[in-house]
Amino acid sequence: MPISFDRVEFVLSAVRPEAFLRDGKPQLAFAGRSNVGKSSVINRLTGRKNLARVGASPGKTTQINYFQIDDCGYLVDLPGYSYAKVSKAERDRWGRLMEAYFASGLITCGVMIVDARHKPTADDGTMARWFFDTGCPLVVVANKLDKLKRSEIEPNLARIQETLALRAEDALVPFSAEKGTGKEELIARLSLAMGRP
Repeated sequence: MPISFDRVEFVLSAVRPEAFLRDGKPQLAFAGRSNVGKSSVINRLTGRKNLARVGASPGKTTQINYFQIDDCGYLVDLPGYSYAKVSKAERDRWGRLMEAYFASGLITCGVMIVDARHKPTADDGTMARWFFDTGCPLVVVANKLDKLKRSEIEPNLARIQETLALRAEDALVPFSAEKGTGKEELIARLSLAMGRP
């Protein structure tokens, strides 16, 4: 039975590795560039307007935020990367926190948000490799699908697949946080990753 992403509650914000949750429940790690709409995707997925803060200025997620889903696992909201208007010292702190989380062995499935309109950046490629290195499956969410013409969709998805060198076990989900397109497919993929097909 698929997981109900409507049943979600904030648990904690981790600013140090000692605070990472280690209770054995599955963890879905959400990552994306600071201005790619990660919070909007999370809010659409969970049916909440502001579960994940949607900031006027990108880079608002500065900790690793845990949300419990349906009492059976966690949606883990990671700090956005590459754009945030913060000091180098703060970016370095985020980087160390992210490295510790990726090395922790706690990730069940990676969820990486990219912009369907553009070729993935070098930072997106680095993040994909971080997920590959964990050995967990990766679901790439191509957000902002509603901004594309119908004729652009297939070529753009093919470019994302190729640029990130996605593996056979990885999934690419066309998505629109604005319209809700792709929500059911994403829920099905994540439920499968958490052992609840």
